[in-house]
Amino acid sequence: MGVEKLVSPVGLPPSRHNGCMTTVFAIETSCDESAAAIVRDRRVIASVVASQIDLHRRTGGIVPEVASREHLLTLNPVIAECFEQSGLTWDAIDGIAVTAAPGLVGSLLMGVTAAKTLALINNKPLIAVHHHEGHIYSAYLSDPMLEPPFACLLVSGGHTSLVAVEGHGHYRTLGQTRDDAVGEAYDKVARLLDLGYPGGPQIDKLAQVGNPRAFALPGGRMDHPYDTSFSGLKTAVLRLVEKQRALGLTVDRADLAASFQHTVVEALVKRTLAAMEELNTQTVVVAGGVAANRGLRVRLDTATRARGTRAIFPPFEYCTDNAAMIACAGAERLARGCRSSLGVGVYSRLRLEESAVLYDSTC
Repeated sequence: MGVEKLVSPVGLPPSRHNGCMTTVFAIETSCDESAAAIVRDRRVIASVVASQIDLHRRTGGIVPEVASREHLLTLNPVIAECFEQSGLTWDAIDGIAVTAAPGLVGSLLMGVTAAKTLALINNKPLIAVHHHEGHIYSAYLSDPMLEPPFACLLVSGGHTSLVAVEGHGHYRTLGQTRDDAVGEAYDKVARLLDLGYPGGPQIDKLAQVGNPRAFALPGGRMDHPYDTSFSGLKTAVLRLVEKQRALGLTVDRADLAASFQHTVVEALVKRTLAAMEELNTQTVVVAGGVAANRGLRVRLDTATRARGTRAIFPPFEYCTDNAAMIACAGAERLARGCRSSLGVGVYSRLRLEESAVLYDSTC
């Protein structure tokens, strides 16, 4: 369990909400990380993440029941460490944010139950946060001056979508994956190549020394300009590996990893640039675990710069699941009057546009 701290950038503007600084404590347990953080007006005071990667590496993937049990064991120590590192007490906290959707139900329940209890004991307002909104708000930790509207490419192990961020709390999904999320495709291909779990970082590292044009792979043709499909690409890699092995040939894993990553990145960049052009926006935010992928970062940064636009990537520590992004989103919601009841539920699936069900009032 490690502590991640980010010093706020120099020149942060005054609070956007009547000069009031909003300090929010948050919990994130949507999948296999137990995380807690405190954020004040887009500045990270403390961020603690306890990862379960070593535990799930044994099974090559996440076992939901195991993840839930691990949250039960680690969440209290994570919360305590967060407050110890921040030097704050509950008196300094204006609200408690927590991820309530989407995610593994058992994992979500661990975090939401803890947040409800803390809100009740400390008499603090509760703000339930949509996990995808949290990822979008991770960009504000990189650029505190950022304001909507802008486009967002949301890419992770469970989600792949293009979103028009039209205002705070106002989203419109432009396109999404029809099958595998991009991070899921990375993990499955990594398993085919015996690279271990999680697969994304392993393929990204291996791709740096391979030939991205060694193998021609399908990028997925869709009738919708912003939707993606990676199941065909995954199957193509499987058949290629099986054919090579049937012929007694050694699979060049570096070349195959590079070709796979090149195909994925080109599919994502092509759709992102098209969405930016349609929205007439100068900014795209890339969020989610795959936002840490070096191939995607370099390619999209180069492509946007060439067009006189920009791509914003969160700091690496805030690409994967963390509570700082949830606190940042929660602080904005709290300052705009959003409150969640102690009866708010958790949702394994919930569209970003349906986030209003998490709150008692329109915000």
